[in-house]
Amino acid sequence: MSYIDAGKFASEMNTVFKKYGFSGMLSRERIDAFYTLTEHMLSVNETLNLTAIKDPLAVIRLHYLDCAFPSSQIPKGAKVLDVGTGAGFPALPLAILRPDIEILAVDSTEKRIKYVEETAKLCQLSNLKTAVMRAEDGANDPALRESFDVVISRAVAEMRILSELCLPFVKVGGRFIAMKGKNAQYELNDAKRAVATLGGKLKSVDAVSYENGTEKVDHPLLVIEKISKTSSQYPRAYAQISKKPL
Repeated sequence: MSYIDAGKFASEMNTVFKKYGFSGMLSRERIDAFYTLTEHMLSVNETLNLTAIKDPLAVIRLHYLDCAFPSSQIPKGAKVLDVGTGAGFPALPLAILRPDIEILAVDSTEKRIKYVEETAKLCQLSNLKTAVMRAEDGANDPALRESFDVVISRAVAEMRILSELCLPFVKVGGRFIAMKGKNAQYELNDAKRAVATLGGKLKSVDAVSYENGTEKVDHPLLVIEKISKTSSQYPRAYAQISKKPL
C-alpha cells in the first residue's frame, strides 16, 4: 500500500463533505479517525479483499460520503443495526460521524467481523459493537428481535430478500434503511408485498447523487417505516427466503 498524505487526505475530506452539506459533521478528531480507518483498510485489503476501491481519495467519496447520507434518517441517540456489514460499511463511518448513536454491526463472515472489531478499536469507536451472525438467526433472538430504532444495510441483497432479513429487527415506530443502486425503484416495486407482509410501509425514497471525478453516482435510500409487528413466522430459513421471496 502506498503512503497516504495526511494533509491531502484532510483537505479532500473537508472539500467533499462541505460540497454535499456535511461539513458540520467533521472535526479534526473525526478526520483523523477516517485517516486511520483508510490506512488500516487498504493495508488489510491486500490480503482480505475488503474493497475494490484502492485510491484513498476515491474511498472518501465512494465509501465515506456515501455512508454519510443516511445520517439524516437516524434519530439522535438511536440504537442501530447494520446487517451484512462486510468491510464495516456503513457502520464504521456512521460510528465516527454520529458518536451519539449505538451501532451493532453483524455479518456471517468471521474474518470480516474480526476486521471491523479491530478497526473500531484502532479508531477508538466505543459506540460500535460487532457480532458474527446470520440475520435470519439473529432476528429470532428475543434480545434482538424488534429492538432497534434503525436497521440499515448497504449492497447486501435485493429488496424482497433484504426486507425479510431486516424488518424483523426493527421496533414498531422505527425504520429500515436500504442503501441501494440504480435498480432501487424496480426492487421497491417488486417488494411492496414483502414490505407490507413484514409490517412495513414506505416512508420515502431519498435521492442520493454525487460526483466521483467525471462519474455521477446515484445511490437512493429506501426508507421503510415499521408500522406493525412482524409475524413470528418471519424470517424463514435463508434457503426459503432466497428460493421463494415474499
